[in-house]
Amino acid sequence: MPRAVICRELGPPERLRLESFPSRSLQPGEVRVKIRAAGINFPDILMCAGEYQLKPELPFTPGVEAAGDIVEVSAGVNGVAIGDRVIVRMRFGAYADEAVVATGQLTPLPSTFDYAEGATYLAAYGTAHHALVDRARIAPGETLLVHGAGGGVGLAAVETGKLLGATVIAAASSEEKLRVAQARGADHLVLYSREPFRDAVKRITDGRGVDVVFDPVGGEVFEQSVRCIAWGARLLVVGFTGGIGLARTNLILMKGASVLGVRAGEAARKDPALAERRIAALLDWAETSRLRPHVSHRVPFADYARAMQLLLNRKAIGRVALVMD
Repeated sequence: MPRAVICRELGPPERLRLESFPSRSLQPGEVRVKIRAAGINFPDILMCAGEYQLKPELPFTPGVEAAGDIVEVSAGVNGVAIGDRVIVRMRFGAYADEAVVATGQLTPLPSTFDYAEGATYLAAYGTAHHALVDRARIAPGETLLVHGAGGGVGLAAVETGKLLGATVIAAASSEEKLRVAQARGADHLVLYSREPFRDAVKRITDGRGVDVVFDPVGGEVFEQSVRCIAWGARLLVVGFTGGIGLARTNLILMKGASVLGVRAGEAARKDPALAERRIAALLDWAETSRLRPHVSHRVPFADYARAMQLLLNRKAIGRVALVMD
């Protein structure tokens, strides 16, 4: 029987359990995917703690993205076949040996990726693409400040911003994370503990400030970011792993700035055409080897709690993947 990580009570990763479950029959339009790897994302952890905007009914299986092989196809399904290597997009349910999904949830696995890379691609890079392209409309030559640049979505923003022609300032909590960000295209590096980042940004930009701030951290980071922006800047609110930040509205006004919320998944559900354009761009960049996830940890399936703790303890650089085989 296949196995899945089950959340039966809200709380930390240690409360989750690995359980067997019976496979169910396919309904029209569905396929069965043998999952080979699943990506670990902060929303998974927040969902299990009851602190995310989506609150599935208990019990549920966390996980929003996976990669694997199609092993069964229901009658009448076209466009996919048994043996296809695919990425699976879900709202939850990815921490499992298998998943039954609609064909609309499938994306071909880039030929340049292994399963762990495929399972850690679309959520982070889709968020970065939506933030920088759809929300900020970043232009070549603009300056981008990326907070948490060693994390999964932050590192994706570094790479995506560079591809879009921006000058990228990467800010992170360790030299090791900054080395990876530099290898992925960052033009300038800011170590939080060495210098207040707003001073570093002013120094790097000769006092002008940045055009776009990509902020998955929130809290004090957001509040200080408002103090190092250029006229007409766009502040992208991507997450709040460091707490809820408070906007100094007088500074927003004085700089003619915009504060933009980023919800890539919800935007895709409301505008499927936008999602199709985003995925097409990301697949092209993957196939042409311009983007590739940095997977710092590949953790055996049974060690799911340790994998989740790597994110909570800020030990990951880039992405963490559960490997089922």
